[in-house]
Amino acid sequence: MEPAFHEEQRLTQWWIRLIAVLMAALGWWAFVAQIVIGEPWGTNPAPDWAIWLILVFIGLALPGLLLFAKLVVTVDKECVRIRWIPFARRTLPLADIESAETRTYRPLLEYGGWGVRFSFRHGTAWNASGDRGVQLVLTTGKRLLIGSQRPEELEAAIRGEE
Repeated sequence: MEPAFHEEQRLTQWWIRLIAVLMAALGWWAFVAQIVIGEPWGTNPAPDWAIWLILVFIGLALPGLLLFAKLVVTVDKECVRIRWIPFARRTLPLADIESAETRTYRPLLEYGGWGVRFSFRHGTAWNASGDRGVQLVLTTGKRLLIGSQRPEELEAAIRGEE
C-alpha cells in the first residue's frame, strides 16, 4: 500500500556538523598522539584503554550518530509513523488525532532544539531541521509537533485529504 505521505529529513544545521567534525578530530587526535606516536596525550594522560574508548565513542560513534540520524515520517490510511533513526519511534493512530494544523515554530525557544524534544508548555516535538511543522492535538489533550519541510502536504495527509 502506497503511503499518503512520506518524508525523510536529516540534521542540516551547519553547527551540528561542525560539532561532529570537531568531536571526531579530538578523538582521532588523542588516539594518534598517544597510541600511534606514543606521546602521552595531555598533562595527566589517560591509560591507553581509555584512549581506545575515546576513539570509538567520540571519534566514531558520536559523529556517526549526528551525521547519519534521520527523521522519517509516514502517513497511511490508519496511522502516522514517526521514526528518529536510530533513537526512537512512535505510531499514532489517526483516530487518536483530534486536530492537525500547519504552523511556524521556534525550535530553540519552544523546544530547546531539534530531535525528540519535550516542553511542559508546548508538548513534544519530533523535528530535524527548519521551523515549520504540523501541530497535532491528540484526543488525550496532549500536543505533538512534527517538523516537516512539506507541512501542508503532511497536514493534508493526516486529515485524509488528497
